[in-house]
Amino acid sequence: MKLSLHIHNQLIDLSQPRVMAIINFSPDSFYTSCDVFDEKKLLLQVEQALADGADILDLGACSTRPGSTPIDALSESSLLCQGLDLIRYHWPNVPISIDTFRSEIAEQAIARGADMINDISGINANPNIWKLAADKHIPYVLTHSHTITDTSAMTEILNFLQQYCDLLHSLGIADVLVDPGFGFGKTIEQNYQILNHLDVLENLHAPILIGVSRKSMLYRPLNLSPQDVLSATIAANTLALERGANILRVHDVEAAKQAITVFQLTHRS
Repeated sequence: MKLSLHIHNQLIDLSQPRVMAIINFSPDSFYTSCDVFDEKKLLLQVEQALADGADILDLGACSTRPGSTPIDALSESSLLCQGLDLIRYHWPNVPISIDTFRSEIAEQAIARGADMINDISGINANPNIWKLAADKHIPYVLTHSHTITDTSAMTEILNFLQQYCDLLHSLGIADVLVDPGFGFGKTIEQNYQILNHLDVLENLHAPILIGVSRKSMLYRPLNLSPQDVLSATIAANTLALERGANILRVHDVEAAKQAITVFQLTHRS
């Protein structure tokens, strides 16, 4: 089945895997953060991500790393809107996703030019954020982010995503992307079970977005830090591409684009 994504008045063909660049304004990030008050540095980072081939920017200001305490909504709004305004002013045509679980933040961001909602709240999502996506006709990323209780991680994830995809479509959201939620409520072993069987999610006939970039499922087994696992990230992203991933959410755009190029070359020969 040929998949595409309607975003920012564009139709993105997902028969070619795409890259979503992480632009993080949270001071509590597990890896990198952009200081919205250092405009020059922020613009240079975004410029580099786009030059390296990013197809979508994913802006976030509230850390969701395990063990973190979310900042209050006012602080998230202040950081996110300031960064979004700056980026949208300089790049009016780039597709922008907003990484938030708060409907009021998503509403503010969409009013300022955001094009997609990347919501990690999963089963705990606020229905208002679904209504917002439906009313504004924008894509929505559905994430599995709660603890897995089934012995088969993929069975539980597939059932959850299928149930909620059907619900979201019934509410009027045309473009629903699915994210199995690597690192959210999952053991390291479950994360690798998901990666190994990611192709099961193709049964949903929805774009598959994955985010494994520099996560603990990579650096903990290797006894390294997030700064030291770019090679492991590339390996995991390549495996995900082999198993049907359509969008890679990454910190390192150039490396992801190279992995996609090699992946495509091998599938043409």
